[in-house]
Amino acid sequence: MDKNTIIGFLLIAAIVIGFTWLSKPSEEEIAQRKRYTDSIALVQQQQQLAQLVQDSAKQQLAATDSAMLQSDSTAVAQKSDAYGDFSASAFGEEKFFTLENDVLKLILSNKGGRIYSAELKNYKAQNNKPLILFDKDESRFNFVLTTNNNRVVNSSELYFEQQGETMKDSAGNQIMTLRLKTNNPNAYIDFIYTMPADDYMVKYDVKATRMNEVMPMSINLLEMNWKSDIRQQEKGRSFEERYSTLSFRYLAGDKGNLNAAKNDRKNIDNQLKWIAFKDQFFSTVLIADKSFTATSLSSEVLDEGSGYLKSFTSDMTVPFDLTGKEPTGFRIYMGPNHFKTLSAYDKKVPRDEKLYLRELIPLGWLIFGWVNQYFVIPMFNILSRFIGSFGIIILIMTIVIKLILFPLSYKSYMSSAKMRVLKPQIDEINAKIPPEKAMERQKATMALYNKVGVSPMSGCLPMLLQMPLLIAMFSFFPSAIELRQQSFLWAPDLSAYDSILSWKGNIPLISNIFGNHISLFALLMTIASIFSTKLSMSTTQPSPDQPGAGMMKWMMYLMPVMFFFMFNSYASGLTYYYFLSSLFTVVQNEIIKLTIDEKKLLAQLHARGNANSNKPKKSGGFMERLEKMQREQQKAMKENAKRKR
Repeated sequence: MDKNTIIGFLLIAAIVIGFTWLSKPSEEEIAQRKRYTDSIALVQQQQQLAQLVQDSAKQQLAATDSAMLQSDSTAVAQKSDAYGDFSASAFGEEKFFTLENDVLKLILSNKGGRIYSAELKNYKAQNNKPLILFDKDESRFNFVLTTNNNRVVNSSELYFEQQGETMKDSAGNQIMTLRLKTNNPNAYIDFIYTMPADDYMVKYDVKATRMNEVMPMSINLLEMNWKSDIRQQEKGRSFEERYSTLSFRYLAGDKGNLNAAKNDRKNIDNQLKWIAFKDQFFSTVLIADKSFTATSLSSEVLDEGSGYLKSFTSDMTVPFDLTGKEPTGFRIYMGPNHFKTLSAYDKKVPRDEKLYLRELIPLGWLIFGWVNQYFVIPMFNILSRFIGSFGIIILIMTIVIKLILFPLSYKSYMSSAKMRVLKPQIDEINAKIPPEKAMERQKATMALYNKVGVSPMSGCLPMLLQMPLLIAMFSFFPSAIELRQQSFLWAPDLSAYDSILSWKGNIPLISNIFGNHISLFALLMTIASIFSTKLSMSTTQPSPDQPGAGMMKWMMYLMPVMFFFMFNSYASGLTYYYFLSSLFTVVQNEIIKLTIDEKKLLAQLHARGNANSNKPKKSGGFMERLEKMQREQQKAMKENAKRKR
């Protein structure tokens, strides 16, 4: 190696050493590089840990999925076994279908093939909300099905399939078929719903096809279960609750009800034609083409604040043809308790096929119902055609009724007037005969009445003849759906109470008597009744010597006050009518009073008395029978007195 080569190597070594020394990092750079290296190591460590966790989770998930799959397979197998030949319809997802016409909107569910919701399109609930009769699980409908291998299945748990699109027939009826399939592709049950174009009555048929291959041949009946919670639709719960009841009609013709005031249950062996879940103004009625048998009905009053009035339940059996030659047919009415609407279903129908759904409207017992059916309702309907205000209609009805009853009212007033003008002579009799001789007083008084041709009963009979109409009106107004949500003056709803003062919470004694409000029409009715009573008492004041005269006077004033407590929660249309009636009675009596000359009337009675004195007495008259009864009573009293001695 020569000298130049050695010098070159030394220079290269010096350059490398110098460069290394110059590029040496500072302590800060060394620390920074160390932190960077540590961060990279930490990230790599976390990634490795995450990968381990992810791998472990995948393994656990795979194990869980395997276990769940095995569990689901077991559950499916168990459910399939439980439902037997109906397992083909045991699994599914709930779907909804709509049937709608001009007055009714129904939502049907494929689960159970039932009516899921019913809305009445021409009516509104409180606060102008849609009026829903029932929705979701508020109404439950079920058939109990039995298979050949002794499996008992509820149709409400099974899933139906819609068959094609909703059809329309030539009459405009919408037809929807929901099919319940079985494991046998040739055996199934169809639920067929037929909705008319403009009606509340829906046709509902249950039709089997070759179900004798799935169900026991011995089956010719199906067990049905129907349950529904009745919504509170109106303003006053207590009043609405009173008119909400489970009603039914026997195939033989009579109608029955469960107790509306408390929980009630009834088992019925006789055949029924229909069963109605009834509210004050709306009803859902299930009508059998043939009949219901072995029926069990129950009604339960639900708690206030629940939003529901009552829960109704009906369990019954119906005919069922496995082969499907004859479907099991029903009709379902979901609509208003409107007399004309319900009566229309019996027009041009043979007597033995009439439904008598109008009996769901409580118009009163026998004669009171007849008065409403053949007089009050026709008059109300005629006036409704020409007058839009129902307050004015009630006013006109009151005037018409007062004019019709005027002859009876006039006769009753004349009777009291005759008694009044004879009062001085009665006072003379009472002055002559001491109070302890009450029988003699009564005999002398009756002799005077008989002589002048006055009967104490002549004033009572006209009043009694007016009672059927007064009581009929008491039944009509709370049941008239036409008054529902119709306002007049300060009353927003003539079918509910009107309140000028209301309060929340319970005030001891006051809330028990009035409820939580005071009705102005009820108050006006009471004031008018007291005023009418005062005027009546001033013209027919009983003698102070008469036993119980003071008590009778106070009772006459107490009755209107008692009626206020009774009618404070009643329909304002009714209290408005009674207010007008009392007011018109006062005006009517004052007009009659102006037409009567009491001096002339007394002279006529005396003239009649003188004429009757010259006539031979007729036997068998009312006064003679009354005198005979008095003599027999007096004789019995004397005999009793002798025995005591």
